[in-house]
Amino acid sequence: MSGSTTATTSGTTDASVDPAGRGPNGGQRQSLMAGPVGRNLGLVVALVILCIVGIATAGDRFADLDNVLTILRLSAVIGVVSIGMTFVIIGGGIDLSVGALAALSSVWATTLATQQMAEDVHWIVMVVTALLVGSIAGLVNGVVIAYGKLAAFIATLAMLAAARGLAEIISNRRTQIIRDRDFLSFFSGDVLGIPTLVIIWALVAVAGWVLLNRTTFGRRTFAVGGNAEAARLAGIRVQRHTVKLYVLSGFTCGIAAVMIMARTTTGSSTHGTLWELDAIAAVVIGGTLLIGGRGTIVGTVLGVLIFTTLGNVFTLNNLSSSAQAVARGVIIVLAVLLQQRLATGGFSFARSGGGGARGGAPVVQGSPAGAVSGGTSEPGGPGGARPGAPQT
Repeated sequence: MSGSTTATTSGTTDASVDPAGRGPNGGQRQSLMAGPVGRNLGLVVALVILCIVGIATAGDRFADLDNVLTILRLSAVIGVVSIGMTFVIIGGGIDLSVGALAALSSVWATTLATQQMAEDVHWIVMVVTALLVGSIAGLVNGVVIAYGKLAAFIATLAMLAAARGLAEIISNRRTQIIRDRDFLSFFSGDVLGIPTLVIIWALVAVAGWVLLNRTTFGRRTFAVGGNAEAARLAGIRVQRHTVKLYVLSGFTCGIAAVMIMARTTTGSSTHGTLWELDAIAAVVIGGTLLIGGRGTIVGTVLGVLIFTTLGNVFTLNNLSSSAQAVARGVIIVLAVLLQQRLATGGFSFARSGGGGARGGAPVVQGSPAGAVSGGTSEPGGPGGARPGAPQT
């Protein structure tokens, strides 16, 4: 009996301190690193390295408080768009029309008729107009994709062209100047030294995090992106949820339109050019899978900050935009590789012995080979077997 107890105790102790992470404590560490904390840690390291490079090359010009606020202001607009894009991509879709929707919203909100109504009532009319235009355009995207069975790539590409063209028609290809001083002073001001645009981005990010991680809507988004058929069998109305995701993306485009209107004091059909590429890059580098089913709002925020900080460092050092484009590509690859290595608990490239999908590869939660994030083990649930399937 004594020997048995000793053996058991010894086995437990060895497992708990196993550096390979096979014991209880090691498994807990492995689970932590494989979760959002591990995925985001690589992005934090990449951002810190960028800041160190900025301080080393630009000195006080980079570390100055005004420059930090400039980085945050530049991040705010594309950051809001990226929050909406995160939901769409986690849900298994993609939205190439975000820049065009922001342009259309800004133009519609700054027409002479809208501005005249804003002068007679309140400048909030311009804000509501931008939000409605973005949301309605997002609704069109969602209906065409969910009920028209058109591929998201094609549907949103068509919306990109149509929305940009409509914005040019409405504005007659002219830049529309905002006359309402109260609108400009509100959004161009600051609260306790923090720019209003940055506060708006922070509020949108917090609201997005709560919606994604603490509500049924968020759990359904993970389920639909991880396995739409299993989500349908679990009782989720996949088509309706898909429409909601694109409406949410359009709504964030409306918010971004208001922010770019305040920053440039104009509404223009040229606003938002290539925003779709910047948003998708920030979302993907933030750890969101393009196939859907996994992603974090925190990772997206870090991805936006990485790209904006990189551009700021290049600008302060008078480097060309071409070199910046090359560096952005390298940063994407390095940051994602670092993120993957940290997410697996180290930099070892050796495959684990078992428990993976094929060839010992680890199963990623929310991927086609893994369980749907937020799913259930019950038959018919997002993470369970289909009804009538043989149980093993």
